[in-house]
Amino acid sequence: MVFVGLSAAAAQSPAKVLKQAETAAGGAKALRGISSWRRTGTIKRLSDGAVGKYEARAAKPNLYRESYDLAGFEFETGYNGRSSWARDSRLGLSTLTGESSVDLQTEAIYRNSLWFETKKQKAKIASAGTSSVVGRPHNVMVLGTSKGVNIKLHFDAATGLLTREEIPAGERTKTIDYTDHRKTGGTIQPHKITVYDGEERYEIALDKIELNAPVGRAEFEFPATAGEPLPDIRALLNQLQQNEDKVESILDKYSYNQKSTKREIGKDGVLRDAESETVQLSFYKGYRIRRLIEKNGRALTQNEQQDADRDAEKRVEEIEKLIAKRDREAIKNGPPDENSRRVSVAELLRASNLANPRRERFRGRDVIVFDFEPDPNFDYKNAKSMLKFFGKTAGVMWIDEKDKQVARLEAYLADSFKVGGGVLAKLNKGASFTLEQERVNDEIWLPSVTDINLSVRVLLVKGIDVNQQIRSFGYRRFETEVKDAKVGDPTVN
Repeated sequence: MVFVGLSAAAAQSPAKVLKQAETAAGGAKALRGISSWRRTGTIKRLSDGAVGKYEARAAKPNLYRESYDLAGFEFETGYNGRSSWARDSRLGLSTLTGESSVDLQTEAIYRNSLWFETKKQKAKIASAGTSSVVGRPHNVMVLGTSKGVNIKLHFDAATGLLTREEIPAGERTKTIDYTDHRKTGGTIQPHKITVYDGEERYEIALDKIELNAPVGRAEFEFPATAGEPLPDIRALLNQLQQNEDKVESILDKYSYNQKSTKREIGKDGVLRDAESETVQLSFYKGYRIRRLIEKNGRALTQNEQQDADRDAEKRVEEIEKLIAKRDREAIKNGPPDENSRRVSVAELLRASNLANPRRERFRGRDVIVFDFEPDPNFDYKNAKSMLKFFGKTAGVMWIDEKDKQVARLEAYLADSFKVGGGVLAKLNKGASFTLEQERVNDEIWLPSVTDINLSVRVLLVKGIDVNQQIRSFGYRRFETEVKDAKVGDPTVN
């Protein structure tokens, strides 16, 4: 009979499985109508029998927090819409980065919207076959996101209820089982939860589930801590801005390689590399020179490399013409207008509200970390275009306290951004950007990894999804002018 049940489950489409699950849980309308929830109860660690209090809460669109205490040990983690964080009694409080941060952000979105917003979030639901949970046949679905996070959902083939989740959490995967489903606020909610986390196993008994009760945003904020006084953040940004001109002049003396990889989500919900190219980047009189040296992991042929070199040489010629034109205009019209100057990160943050400043360690360095979000009082009408863009972003930034340079940045677009009034292009809300830098030669922080994930509509018609990772490496100083150097010359590799 189990074999027959599993075969029947395998034949069901994702749409049918999810429809059955929604009906079993009280209906799609009721589930979509949950804007916030809070669960409280007790938690027990089975390895030693320790018992304590448990609480989890969520609020749309993406706020989430979970906490418990066991035998005097406290743990909590959360996402406040800008940064992911974790706190425990042994390690203290820290901002999460890398996979741990992305996984928690994904879980926060899932806890609020389940699978209802997959299309909007550029995610996919795919069938992953069947499984057996406590001896019962289940349909398995994979919720795959554009950031490469895969959540596995196990639905009871007979009842349709969601009884197991497998959720990535950094280097590990949590398995969560749900039982004791009861009617709660027009929906069916589980009241007993078993969590398998590494070698530990926890049993959670919920005594109260509140749906759509008021939940303040402050409940999800980065916890306040006492410690060494923080520097004035605005003064720190002024120093950061002053430093950026110095950084630009140092960068002119560097060459490096950069590999860009485009990624796509397959029909199975798994994010995979689609194509890549590696270029060599260097600078000539403040302008960037780009040489293609590899495509899809394959070195260029001799003819292809010669074409790439010619393109680089043409770029140098274009730069000479630009400089000549700029000099003529400077003589005729005076210095460039202030609005034509590049916009620094520090300036961009002036379009934002800054919150939750804290001291942390990052890559062995002392850093100042703070969250940022759009400032509703910012004067968008008279701002530069890049300032207008950054004024619509939210996220978290790490600044090296000694060097006064950006070590890491995570940001997402909190509202759609229109180019040319929306006629030329429209960058959709939710676009995300992550930049991580490394300290090179004890003098400069330079990009190491950049992740870009966005959806843009071009000329009112064409929609383009961009999912790309850019890795920069092989930083080397050079003194020879780029236009006189060749690919493979040790002065530029």
